[in-house]
Amino acid sequence: MPTIENTAWRSGWARIAALTAHARGDGVLAIIDVVLAGAAFVAMLLLRYDGSVPNATWEDLGTFLPVVMVAFVISNWAWGLYGQLWRHASFYEARRLALSGVTMTLLTFMFQLSPRHVPLSVAVTGPVFATLLMGLVRFQSRLFSFRRTEVIDGLRVVVIGAGDAGASLVADMVRSPRAGFRPVAVLDDAPHLRRRSFMGVEVCGGIDDLPDVVERTGAHLAVFAMTNAPQDVVRRAVANAELANVALKIVPGISSAMRGGVSLRDLRDVQIEDLLGRKQITTDLERVAAMIRGRSVLITGAGGSIGSEIARQVASFGPSRLLLVDHDETHLYDIATELDGVGEQVLADIRNFQRVRKVFADAQPEVVFHAAAHKHVPLLEGHPAEAVATNVLGTANVLAAAAEVGVERLVFISTDKAVYPSSVMGASKRLGEQLVISRTPVGASYCAVRFGNVLGSRGSVVPTFVRQIDAGGPVTVTDRRMTRFFMSITEAVQLVLQAGALAEPRHNGEGGSVFMLDMGEPVTIYDLAERMIRLSGRQPGTDIQIKVTGVRPGEKLAEELRALDEAASPTTHPSISRITPIPIQPVVLERGLLELEVHVADLDDTKCGRVLRNLATIERTQLGRAS
Repeated sequence: MPTIENTAWRSGWARIAALTAHARGDGVLAIIDVVLAGAAFVAMLLLRYDGSVPNATWEDLGTFLPVVMVAFVISNWAWGLYGQLWRHASFYEARRLALSGVTMTLLTFMFQLSPRHVPLSVAVTGPVFATLLMGLVRFQSRLFSFRRTEVIDGLRVVVIGAGDAGASLVADMVRSPRAGFRPVAVLDDAPHLRRRSFMGVEVCGGIDDLPDVVERTGAHLAVFAMTNAPQDVVRRAVANAELANVALKIVPGISSAMRGGVSLRDLRDVQIEDLLGRKQITTDLERVAAMIRGRSVLITGAGGSIGSEIARQVASFGPSRLLLVDHDETHLYDIATELDGVGEQVLADIRNFQRVRKVFADAQPEVVFHAAAHKHVPLLEGHPAEAVATNVLGTANVLAAAAEVGVERLVFISTDKAVYPSSVMGASKRLGEQLVISRTPVGASYCAVRFGNVLGSRGSVVPTFVRQIDAGGPVTVTDRRMTRFFMSITEAVQLVLQAGALAEPRHNGEGGSVFMLDMGEPVTIYDLAERMIRLSGRQPGTDIQIKVTGVRPGEKLAEELRALDEAASPTTHPSISRITPIPIQPVVLERGLLELEVHVADLDDTKCGRVLRNLATIERTQLGRAS
């Protein structure tokens, strides 16, 4: 059995052996450098005298050459040309080799000024030729590796983009042939790059030439390697990949920014967010920061899709205190852990007024984001009392607790389903907006922010389609005509924060504000399903079936962001409009809330649903009577 002393002794000898081997390897390379330096100067001298070198010059070279050889080794050592793994050498090592060569050229030239040992032409060309020979020795594994990679076949890849990202990707494929990718062409819209090549791969045309290039080269895969490209360019690449019937991968811009290059491990599928076609959202960071920095902020529903993103973005603005409120302990724990101690976890249900009241009294928040809600339309159709208890009465509890502690600013997350509501969920959110309008205290800045579907949220259509495609189908669509507005969670929350900063204090006779986000053009869900199937490299109707199941309870074929009788006016932000909804008369609203409280307590879904729908549409009845 080995003792500690024996183990330490063997470990010491192992380190000595490793150092000896390392030194021996560098020593061999230094000897080779000495030989190459000597050979270079002899060759240049023979060339200078056409092979007939005077004896005196040979004698002068014999005196001069040993100094040059030693100087070359010292220069190479100073520039770090020993101790390298030349099999993986890159431009970094090549630059150091060139700098060593320049150093030796200058030293040799200066050494020749007085007295002169060899002709000046030899003094200049000798170090250059020696550096070239040393480079050939060091880079021989790289220079002659291309011949080996050509015989290793794999997935033939067309790289879209001849910039830094595209070059890094091609280089990674060439250097790692066993990864199974073989670049066969590069595409770029820049005319001056056509017919040029790098690492043996030619720029064969622009993005629109992809179908022809795929047919000519037999490519299996296209990779979009243009980081931070405009989305219309991404959409063109996707459309041409669909025409070419090849799968398309994309290199996210973040990887290039973090590492200064991209590699095969960065590749991912094109996501629907890449194809939204939305303009870049600008945020008045100073205005948002002034709303949050140094203030106590409370977020309800902080474990949900929207609430957790609000928490991430709010945390980046430096609040003095961040309260994360949710009734789901798992989701609450997850977001609190992600924020690494910035947020305080508060396990509470907004339906319990006494609990909400105590949370607000203890925390004394100055800014509140109210994102807690039930949101699944078909499910809530069968549970109106649950929808009312959370989305209506829970909102009333939050508003009441906020008023008691003097919350300065409150943002209520609403939805486009609150416009002409056909569902329990939409009607409950409509009443939430009405509560914000009617219960904003004088001097406080409360608002509701209305927007459409967010991509990637739990239970939304895009993750559902992804799961169905991964399972081999079918992908289920309720109706071929159905359209929806879409926005990524990140940009939706950016605009929510911006809208919160735009809300103005309430004056006598004026209620809270309602803002509408610019959601772009609506997307046909059936077309979305087809595109996502194609993006996965499969064909709709052939590889993956699309099944039309029929409209579910509460669903509409199309959503709207404002009603015809709601006036809209621009704000200082181009993506946010101010809406002026028709308010429900306060006495009617309060009486309806009392009825809903009774029906929720009785667990009467039928009466709850009837009163909810009547209240959500009553302002239009009032408008009709007034006209």
